[in-house]
Amino acid sequence: MNQTQQGILDPVPLQGRYLSFDLVPGADPRPSLAMLRNLADGKDTVIGLGYSLLLALDVEVDGLRVFPALVGRGIELPSTPAALWCWLRGDDRGDLLHRGRAIEGAIATAFVRVQGVDGFRHGTGLDLTGYEDGTENPQGPAALATAVVSGAGAGLDGASFVAVQQWLHDFDRFDAMSPEEQDNTIGRRRRDNEELDEAPASAHVKRTAQEDFEPAAFILRRSMPWSDEQGRGGLQFVAFGKTLAAFEAQLRRMIGAEDGIRDALFRFTRPVSGSYFWCPPLHAGRLDLRALGI
Repeated sequence: MNQTQQGILDPVPLQGRYLSFDLVPGADPRPSLAMLRNLADGKDTVIGLGYSLLLALDVEVDGLRVFPALVGRGIELPSTPAALWCWLRGDDRGDLLHRGRAIEGAIATAFVRVQGVDGFRHGTGLDLTGYEDGTENPQGPAALATAVVSGAGAGLDGASFVAVQQWLHDFDRFDAMSPEEQDNTIGRRRRDNEELDEAPASAHVKRTAQEDFEPAAFILRRSMPWSDEQGRGGLQFVAFGKTLAAFEAQLRRMIGAEDGIRDALFRFTRPVSGSYFWCPPLHAGRLDLRALGI
């Protein structure tokens, strides 16, 4: 576990800030990544590297690829790759702002920020619809086995892959549903979080039941609600895994690629982004960038 960025395994914090960066054309990212290695502790600042960045370094990490742009019946899931991803974690939003500014300044010669999203914990860990998020998350050793690479060798063991999507909720549409419709959309009762045995096949928990896949599609969710000054909001979906296969299997089932049954979530929410990143391990308390030759 001490090889893994601890923020991946720790509970979701009170506040989060998600920063995505593109690589400056023609820039050498190595000096900036060396600076980032000294700034990111893996606990309060989790780092992910995108496929385009590894290509720029002439490095390949087995299992990392570009987020797929998928299409279902009336659904379009966007692919919005980025070179670098930072998840800032903490209790104080002002501290996250200044920590983000420090990172941006340190890597400015090679990276330019293209997105910043502020997340927060809602209630006891609820989505903004009021339903509990991540109910079936693996715990303890199971979380480690789900999210962390092992047996791959030095510089790779302790790493993780992460799928990141920003989901935008249509609250008016959700509020127009009856309480029963809302529960059947999620597949759980909001008041007690109990799973509904008689929920329709389109209910979200039935579309993504991790043990129903072959092989089982377990992921470690670390999502947070988000909102902005325009009154929009939704869920910043973040899922870690030792591979990206489990997340991708769930996503394909959600759009009905297997059986034509579309996840009922799409009645009121859609993703507006989608990215994959490789989260390097730690070595001596710092980001282990040996696999990149840094």
